Parts: sequence; C-alpha cells; structure tokens
Amino acid sequence: MNAIARALRRLAFAPLLLGAVHAADPEKPNILWLIAEDFGQHLGCYGTPEVHTPNLDRLAADGERFTRCFTTAPVCSAARSAFMTGMYQTTIGAHQHRTPGKDKKPLPDGVKLVTDWLRGAGYHTANIRQFPPAVGFKGTGKTDFNFKYPGQPFDTARWNDLKSHQPFYAQVNFHETHRNFNGPQVADPAKVEIPPYYPDHPVVRKDWARYLDAASELDRKVGLILDQLEKDGLADNTIVVFFGDHGQAHVRGKQFCYDSGLLVPLIIRYPDKLKAPAGYQPHSVSDRLLEATDLTAQTLDWAGVKRPEAMQGRVFMGDRADPPRELAFGARDRCDETVFRFRTARDARYRYIRNFTPDRPLMLRNDYKAQQYPAWNLIKWLGREGKLTNDAQRFLVAPTMPEEELYDTLADPHETLNLATSPDPEHQAALKRLRGAVEKWIVDTRDAGVHDDTRYDKKRAAEGDKIGPQYDK
Repeated sequence: MNAIARALRRLAFAPLLLGAVHAADPEKPNILWLIAEDFGQHLGCYGTPEVHTPNLDRLAADGERFTRCFTTAPVCSAARSAFMTGMYQTTIGAHQHRTPGKDKKPLPDGVKLVTDWLRGAGYHTANIRQFPPAVGFKGTGKTDFNFKYPGQPFDTARWNDLKSHQPFYAQVNFHETHRNFNGPQVADPAKVEIPPYYPDHPVVRKDWARYLDAASELDRKVGLILDQLEKDGLADNTIVVFFGDHGQAHVRGKQFCYDSGLLVPLIIRYPDKLKAPAGYQPHSVSDRLLEATDLTAQTLDWAGVKRPEAMQGRVFMGDRADPPRELAFGARDRCDETVFRFRTARDARYRYIRNFTPDRPLMLRNDYKAQQYPAWNLIKWLGREGKLTNDAQRFLVAPTMPEEELYDTLADPHETLNLATSPDPEHQAALKRLRGAVEKWIVDTRDAGVHDDTRYDKKRAAEGDKIGPQYDK
C-alpha cells in the first residue's frame, strides 16, 4: 500500500471515530477557554515591555506557561475551524479564509466540534456573551466557523447558567487585540520594542503601542472574569486555558506563516484541589512543541473522552498522552482578495516555509490591511521612496518571494535571515528534512489546497494598490 493509499485509509473518518466514549467520573472538571483574537506572546510574563498584564502574569505564575504553541493557520476562520475540531483546516476543507456560505463544505463524516464530543460526556457547553453586572462587559461570542454546521454549537451564552450546569465547557472570546485596537493609551511609543523588519518610524511605534494598550485592556477583562469565577465558587474545579486564535494583527504577522503569525501565548491553570494529570507542572514554563489542535484533544481527555483515532490534535498531558510533537505544521491560503498558498513546518529550532505562489510580492494588495494597518501603507511608501534601511525591510516590498524560506529561530527569533540557500551543511540538512516533512504532511493529511486555483490578476492588483503620502491616516 503506497503512502497516499495509507493516508486515505487512515483519514477516512470511519465509524470508529463515533465510538469515542467518556468515563463515568462524577467529579469531572469544568473547563474554561479564554481566547484572545490576533494576539502574539505580548504579555509581561513573556518579557514584553510597556504592557500591563498583572492578571495573566499571575495566571501564568500559578499555572504552566508554554513558549512554543502554534496555531495551524494565521487567520481567524481557518485557525478556529481547526482548533474547534482538532483537525487541520486543510484536511476538512476550511482553509480558504471566510469562504462564502454557498461554497462552505460540511464537516467530513466523523468530525465534530469539540462541544459536540463534550455533550456526549455530559458537559454543558457555553460561548459566553452575557455576564453578571459586576463583570461590566459583553463577550463577542465569536465562532467564525469556515464550514457548514447545521446544529447548535453551544447550549448557552449566559455566564449565570454555568454554576447550575456542571460540569461545563465554556469559552470567552476577546476582541481587544483585533483591529481596531482599544484601551486606555498607556504604552510609551518611544519605549516599545518593534521587530527589526519594520522601519523605526513614529507611525510604527504608535501603532505598536496601541496594540500593547489593547493587550493591557484584554488583561483587565480577563481579571474580571477570573474574579467572577472565584465569586461563584467555581475556581476550585475549573481548568482555565488562555491562548490566542493566531498571531498579531501587524505586517508580517496575521495572515503570514512566520512565528509572528502562528506563535501564540498559552497558559493553563489546573485547580489545586483537583488531581493534576501527569505532565502538568504548576508554577513552570514549558518549551514543548504544541499545535492549537492539541488543546482540542487535551480538553476531551480532561473530560474523560478518549481522543477520536483520526483526530489530528494530540493529548499532551495525562495517562493517555500521545508521543510529543517534533514538528508543528501550518498553512495559509486565500485571505480576503489576496491569493497565496504557503505551507510550513516548525521544529524546536527551525522554521521552514514553502511558497507555492512565489511570483507575487509578500505585501500583495490587500484592502483590509491597507485600511486597518497604518504600517502597511507606510512600508510600501518608504519602499517606493528607497527609504527602507535593511534587507529584512526590503524583503517586505520585493516584487516576488523565494520558493523556500528557512530560519534559525534560536539565532534569529524575528526570522530575518533566510538560510534556504546557505552553504552551511547544518542548515542544508534542516532544509532537506523539513522540506520532506512538509511534502509528506501534504499527502498524509489530504491537503485540499493542492487542488485550488491560485492564479491572480497582476495588473488588477497593481492598479488597486495606490499608496501615497496619506499612509499615516
């Protein structure tokens, strides 16, 4: 049996999937997911200056903080479709960002939302939009599923239903770090640390400071929710998980397959009064490699649900833990009107990216970014004026992309030096290994993007991409 046939057989989503069962444990924990939109690892506990995040820093100090958790897509609908099912968005046909409703596909047989698996284990499920008055704000209730789903994904939107409906799985979605940023202006633009691939310009510094202010506002709201959890007597039996749905909404972050687009914060606090699973270490920092889909599998395991055999997410704690990941994979396809196809693999050291659309610029026309990102237009304008000062900046506005990129993230955490053509034998060995891993992953996971049309109208894109001195508006 060849590799393709084995992959098809393994991922046929047979009825075996439907046999996942839950243990008859009367003391199952409650589970609370706190999901930040468009957010990288920009918290005080991750070493970011000019951000005020005492609540999440305290959560990290009490729990376990993870430094290598990656989403499988750098944009909302694809990433959320993946971690809400535990499946790669490319496998389930949810990879093209916000596919029109008429073109959306139903989930493959045997693939379910995490909430549907949990209901079978006796869990009440919630996507909280309504809080008690003491909390003082409303949740967004964001789902952004990029597939057809005819059912009811959650049982309630009310926080007040949780106490009387245990065990529960609940999620709260936070919009603060999504464009446009909101929150009191506290961060000093002169003191923020900006990535070296950005020009050191007041527009960039101001925009980054506003992002950090949004993170501080996010933290304030998380603190209110954690306080309410305590007031309601739920903290002692609730696992709290905080993470981002994908990386930050900045140039070369969101919608791109670098760490800045895929690396997210992850904090897990297991309550002291419950027996912690093997592998959980409170008051610690972990560098284990994780994908956001692993949170799906782990959540099921906490609830006593055996991970479905074909689920691509992995259990990483407890007696049923799967083998540790050596690679985290990711993909980006069409986003808005911008057509790309990227596939990537990340190990503990290297990031490899395969660009299947190398004939177009990285900053190809994108009206959303042109309207929402001050630095997007600024960088293009400075590029046209010849005022970008280093190769990493000029790479952003180059007319084409290399077919392959390789970065040593330990030596070059901002991924500015492409080593794909380096003569160094160690780098070449990594390139060959990761290239092969991506090629195998595409086949084994039945990557639906292989069959997509990736053509674009170069003339139309150029005509609509008019950048002038109004870049800072």
